[in-house]
Amino acid sequence: MEGSQLQRLVEVMDQLRSPGGCPWDAEQTHESLLKYLLEESYEFVDAVQSGNRVDMREELGDVLLQVYFHARIAEEDPNDPFSIQDVAESIADKLIRRHPHVFAGVEVRDSA
Repeated sequence: MEGSQLQRLVEVMDQLRSPGGCPWDAEQTHESLLKYLLEESYEFVDAVQSGNRVDMREELGDVLLQVYFHARIAEEDPNDPFSIQDVAESIADKLIRRHPHVFAGVEVRDSA
């Protein structure tokens, strides 16, 4: 997977959240962004259900923005910070645990 565009997203969000960046972006919190996370998720569902791949790409990008925005806010928490890297590590570990038939040589008979 090409990582340069994901790194570009990190850099853009860093600039938006930094001093001299966008005041609106800088003042957002997990709570203030929840409505956008839900809205973008539903818009992606609509795009999938309509079969519109152009809209799917755009809406999935909006969902990714929300995921990264929340991770960026979490990174700034003085008490319990975590980064997008921590989120990615956690989900990769979870996928490995949930798929021992792929990652640990456990045999399975079906997909159930």
